[in-house]
Amino acid sequence: MKATAIAPSNIAFTKYWGRKDEQLRLPANSSIAMCLSNLLTTTTVEFSPTFKKDQIIINGGKDSGEVERVIKHLDHIRKIAGINLKAKMVSNNNFPSGTGLASSASGFAALTLAAVKGAGLTLSEKQISILARQGSGSACRSIPGGFVEWLDGDTSDTSYAIQIFPSNWWKIANVVAIISQKRKEVSSSIGHQAAYSSPFMATRVANMPEKNKLIKKLIKEKDFKKFGELIEREALEFHAITLTQNPSLIYWTPGTVLLMKLIQKWRNEGLLVYFTLDTGQDIHLICEQKNVNKVKTKLKNLEEVKDIIVNTPGEGTRLTREHLF
Repeated sequence: MKATAIAPSNIAFTKYWGRKDEQLRLPANSSIAMCLSNLLTTTTVEFSPTFKKDQIIINGGKDSGEVERVIKHLDHIRKIAGINLKAKMVSNNNFPSGTGLASSASGFAALTLAAVKGAGLTLSEKQISILARQGSGSACRSIPGGFVEWLDGDTSDTSYAIQIFPSNWWKIANVVAIISQKRKEVSSSIGHQAAYSSPFMATRVANMPEKNKLIKKLIKEKDFKKFGELIEREALEFHAITLTQNPSLIYWTPGTVLLMKLIQKWRNEGLLVYFTLDTGQDIHLICEQKNVNKVKTKLKNLEEVKDIIVNTPGEGTRLTREHLF
């Protein structure tokens, strides 16, 4: 049986870093994120008795390093479905992979839904989110759509993502500035393992429940200025952990730092725009939709910016009949 899913990447407003349980990918804290309309992964999965071995093709074969991880996830789904059929999987991103744009989130969300349907399983959104989390933690946030909260939980069954506001709740935008398409040297999966070696990690985890409560309130009230100030501070606090863990992780490039400083300058000049960034060099500029063209004009004048991708709050992971093979 063949099934195809489209899944969005997501941008975390409060970050996921560090885990309570490495095996189950239980996060150290809950996080709030937004699914993105134009950072998408499309994945087709087919299980068939005619396949002698699993065939995994990611971005035309360019991302072969993920094959083992994909097969492990397929094995998990095969076990749940009670089947032992081999699979063919073809997956394509419409954005750069491994540069801090959460390609593993959209990738494993799309893989999970396509494989679940291809294996003949009928699972709830909660169950699919739990399953996606076990492939890639942040993938669980790409399942529901809109503005989402990933509940940290203390067991596998209590750690999943829920929608807190629909995609049409607030007219904000995420303008992604691609600084470089070069893959980061250290993956997020490896980075998570050293999070608790930072002397600031325990304080961060203790403060996260109150921060998540506040950011949900600001989204509900659509208070863009206070929201932007909070997510920018949160991004810098998150990177304070990566910079001070052992070994330290420095994801920024000179272009990243330049743009961060420019965004603060533009804001002082009257353009209400804030930044956030995950584990990579690319920057997410958060603004109200009415200011997107102004932000794009600023970015187009910078040689450090290689590409611009505009996103609004997006749908969650969904099925399509347009198969990749």
